[in-house]
Amino acid sequence: MFDRGFTASFPTLNYPVRTFGFFSTHGALYRRRSNPDLAVPRSSVLLQTEESDNSPELQKNQNSNLVSVSCGSSASMLSQADSVGIIGGVSVESTLNFVRKLMNWSSKVRENCLPFVLCSDPVLHRELLSHERSSFPSISSKTEVSKMDHKLIVDNLRQKRVFLEKSGAQCIVMPCHISHSWHDDVSHGCSVSFLNMAECVAKELSEVKMKPLEAGSPLRIGVLATNAILEAGFYQEKLENEGFEVVLPDKATMEHTIVPAIEASNREDMEGARNLLRIALQVLLVRAVNTVVLASNDLQDILPQDDPLLKKCIDPVDALVRSTIKWAKAIERRS
Repeated sequence: MFDRGFTASFPTLNYPVRTFGFFSTHGALYRRRSNPDLAVPRSSVLLQTEESDNSPELQKNQNSNLVSVSCGSSASMLSQADSVGIIGGVSVESTLNFVRKLMNWSSKVRENCLPFVLCSDPVLHRELLSHERSSFPSISSKTEVSKMDHKLIVDNLRQKRVFLEKSGAQCIVMPCHISHSWHDDVSHGCSVSFLNMAECVAKELSEVKMKPLEAGSPLRIGVLATNAILEAGFYQEKLENEGFEVVLPDKATMEHTIVPAIEASNREDMEGARNLLRIALQVLLVRAVNTVVLASNDLQDILPQDDPLLKKCIDPVDALVRSTIKWAKAIERRS
């Protein structure tokens, strides 16, 4: 249903896992040029910070043209009207997956890739992951505190937002499902555009000419995600605002397919994970849903890209990429 032709597999970057932001003015991430289509110019800047380091430090890496500075700097680094600020999510890899798509897809519709700043924090990664996994006792650690202070997460996300605003970003995005549980709180008072991934999905689906699969019934959209994301309800809210009827997996489906699929994926039993995810998708599809929103990083990349079931699914991160590019094109038309 949705064009997945842009999807590609990328090796992991060899950067240390620390608090950092990527700043790019023309291309994106510098990668080993094993694939000409993925080659990126050496024009990126790495804004790396240590939360425990009270002395801002500027260092230049002569080998990769990378620069590290303190995240606390208030100097604006970007001046372009279409600059994008990215707040990292539950993992570096999932965040970079968004960045790679943004850079590759935007370069296909404009002369240069979008300028961006990426702010990623391993402390935030752990907090978000802990919150999401706390709803799955079989997955989360027994010593993990299930009731976290969400205010700490919101404050952390808001600090990242303010940093990106000061960096010159004119549009801010969070390519992370669970972070959108607090999107309203984080975006409150923001001086620039702040896209909502669930809203991007809902609006994109509303623009697709779909017909109900059952005569006289409303258009139905299924949502597959972890308990924490489903309980937050933001996907349901945005989809219902566009007139869709939202269909969620029942308790049995969650307990016997979704959770076991995630567990199987975590222990690298991909065949088991795929079979379980296929069952979960089929359970929703037989309830006459037009498409299924795969609203969890844990469920992405389980099925092979040529799996027929994916034609009935939409990846919210892809929708966020397309909406970001659409925003940039609108800015370009006005300038």
